[in-house]
Amino acid sequence: MCGRYAASARPDELIEAFDVDEDHTDEPARSVLKSPQSPPAGEPDWNMAPSKQAPVVLTRRPRGDAGADDLADPTRQLRLLTWGLVPAWSKDVTTGLRMTNARAESVLGKGAFAKAALSRRCIVPAEGWYEWQVSPTALDAKGKPRKQPFFIHRADGAPVAFAGLYEFWRDRELPDGDPAAWLTTFTIITTAADPGMDRIHDRQPLVLEPQQWEHWLDPDEKDPEVVRTFLEFAEPGRFEAHPVGRAVGSTRNNGPALLDPAPAAELDGVVDPMTGEVIGA
Repeated sequence: MCGRYAASARPDELIEAFDVDEDHTDEPARSVLKSPQSPPAGEPDWNMAPSKQAPVVLTRRPRGDAGADDLADPTRQLRLLTWGLVPAWSKDVTTGLRMTNARAESVLGKGAFAKAALSRRCIVPAEGWYEWQVSPTALDAKGKPRKQPFFIHRADGAPVAFAGLYEFWRDRELPDGDPAAWLTTFTIITTAADPGMDRIHDRQPLVLEPQQWEHWLDPDEKDPEVVRTFLEFAEPGRFEAHPVGRAVGSTRNNGPALLDPAPAAELDGVVDPMTGEVIGA
């Protein structure tokens, strides 16, 4: 699964890295948070969590007069979307709390995701993601297996491109023309973890390569078998991981220091993902 990630790039950096045509991150967008997002949406965030608004890359045709959408060329856009997919048929936004991830193996056949998988695919940019490893030897203060957070990123230092899906939800209690009437949300697709990374967790985000981006984002590509080829993509060996401090466990904590390797003295019963060696046992 993927429940936290680092989205540390600014919009101008994402525009260049993902060849974006239009930046819409300055447009008002409905939030589901009760308190203001911290850091503010669109600013670098090293502890991105569900329900926050995050930068997402998608390709859509410009909105225009009736019938014009089918004629206009699609453009690659950068937008702020809420993490946690809310299907169009949902009665309220709480559904999104349960749909932060979608399994690649079943997404084409699952009602909440199937339509989006064929026509509303997106890329979620990241520096990397966090995952918690359950220790095989060490216990915490409550007598349960100790969980060690890791930060996982590309070994080549390139941006991470999570495969995602997005959806529109209309609040029927608000009138037409109210910008808060629409909520746009996304989910991150997960797949089986690579060898080595599976020593941290058995799942990981589906990460696409640059040569795949154009076709994955193409809203006109609706052939399930073509989409399935992306969902089955795997290329082991792209990622590195290191244990980090436990501060990432609280969404109140943020900043680049969350990515710093944890001191060896803090490690207890941690399994090295590359060697399988137990550290600090």
